[in-house]
Amino acid sequence: MTGRAPRILILTASYGSGHNRVAAALRQALSAEGAEVEVIDHFARFVDLRFALVTQTLYLAILKAAPALWGFAYRLADRLPVESPLLFGMNRLGAAKLARHLARHPADLVISTHPTPAGALSRLCGRGRIACPHATVFTDFVAHTQWVYPHVERYFVPAEEVQARLLERGIPSDRIRVSGIPLQPAFASPVDRSALRAELGLLAELPVVLVMAGLHGTLGGLGEVVRVLTALPLAVQALVVCGQDRGLARRLERLIRGDPRVRVYGYVEGIHRLMGGADLLVSKAGAVTMAEALALELPAVLFRSLPGQERANEAFLEAAGVALVARSRQELTEQVVHCLIDPALRLKLAENIQRLRRPDAARTVARELLVLSRGG
Repeated sequence: MTGRAPRILILTASYGSGHNRVAAALRQALSAEGAEVEVIDHFARFVDLRFALVTQTLYLAILKAAPALWGFAYRLADRLPVESPLLFGMNRLGAAKLARHLARHPADLVISTHPTPAGALSRLCGRGRIACPHATVFTDFVAHTQWVYPHVERYFVPAEEVQARLLERGIPSDRIRVSGIPLQPAFASPVDRSALRAELGLLAELPVVLVMAGLHGTLGGLGEVVRVLTALPLAVQALVVCGQDRGLARRLERLIRGDPRVRVYGYVEGIHRLMGGADLLVSKAGAVTMAEALALELPAVLFRSLPGQERANEAFLEAAGVALVARSRQELTEQVVHCLIDPALRLKLAENIQRLRRPDAARTVARELLVLSRGG
């Protein structure tokens, strides 16, 4: 590899937005260090495009219509060994096509931001079909069984608690790095909340609550959240982000009827600006969104997290003391008010956030990946 840029392949998946966001952050960080980077959706390229589109649609439909079913499947998969027949070979999907791709386009390193390609790579490595090192970058705050495979050179995990779980599962300590979740560079820059509020045309004297529904608007009861915020015993400004669900945005516009205290957004490209101008986040416990909030030192109230990885993330974040959890409309009211008016609570949240936040994760991971790609 002497005299040329390292060739790195990143494998991602479009089930939710987190895997792709982490892949994009890694691509940017690795490219900035001089690497030649290719990002591929594992399911669309190496499994089947139609399969990918159908299962992505089904995944979103289940999350919206029968979230408990997804939660059951998630918990079941966590209890099963990765080679269990009950997983229907999920960890082998795309392995043959991936091997052929790597034979035609050799890479110095392969990175997975989703469990399925991590499993496919581990299988290929175990059978001697690939020789290049490969790494797994976690996009959740929990060590679910399906992330963990025997032939992974390096695991990059978001927190020491996840490292501890991997050690319990028999992963050698020299294969684990506590790096944080890689994010775009905007989340590594210092925040001037006053300046951002002025840019956004927000009142300096009123607290700002940012509500995020996820890319596909999967925060249930968003109208309920807006009603809670407009009925609080203290005045707030609410920024409500609906993601790509335009119908949801239209329904909320009708609900607020021009209330100047509430702004409704669809998909927001520069979400760091809204986060940077806010005092509090109300959201589901999507791991990448929460990592972004931590990077910008934004405390959160978690509400209506979906069964499965979001509930697992929620439990972790609550235990870590960086977020509060509301399980009802009444609790949401209480927790939001508590967060906004209690200086002791805000100080405690800020202290805990400092322990967990890792705004430079993308650069940290990229530099170690480059060493790994060179045989280090």
